[in-house]
Amino acid sequence: MSAIAAITVFDGATSPVSHTLSPISVTRNSGVIQALWRELITTVPTEAQISVQTQMETLKSGVVLVTSTTQVPIMESISGQNAAGYTAAPKVAFVDKRVTQQFHHPRSTVAGRRLIRQLDVNLQGNIATSVAPVTTGPLPEMFDLQVMPT
Repeated sequence: MSAIAAITVFDGATSPVSHTLSPISVTRNSGVIQALWRELITTVPTEAQISVQTQMETLKSGVVLVTSTTQVPIMESISGQNAAGYTAAPKVAFVDKRVTQQFHHPRSTVAGRRLIRQLDVNLQGNIATSVAPVTTGPLPEMFDLQVMPT
């Protein structure tokens, strides 16, 4: 198994910004394995930091369910102070969330799981040319190889 490590990912901004997601935890509970990564920006509250959580569990049918959840909290903007001169601390207004799930039949193969993941990635990116699938990193390893970090 891969050791949990930091993930560097670029956002989709006009001028892309690099985000480093640090490993926070790996938990195992009743056959469910979860891993959590989060940005560690010292000037932003913990609840307002970008995070990724992965989860793998085997269902009663033998099908393996793998899930990746990415969250981007959006902070309220504070526009000024009240009549008494008090300015409220900013807090999270809402969270944009994306959940990706893949179901692996017990008879599925790495090649088949990689094929479905790459088809989905190419559809999401509107890719109309041949692209080599990414085969390393925590999410491709989870979706293709059924490997979770330790």
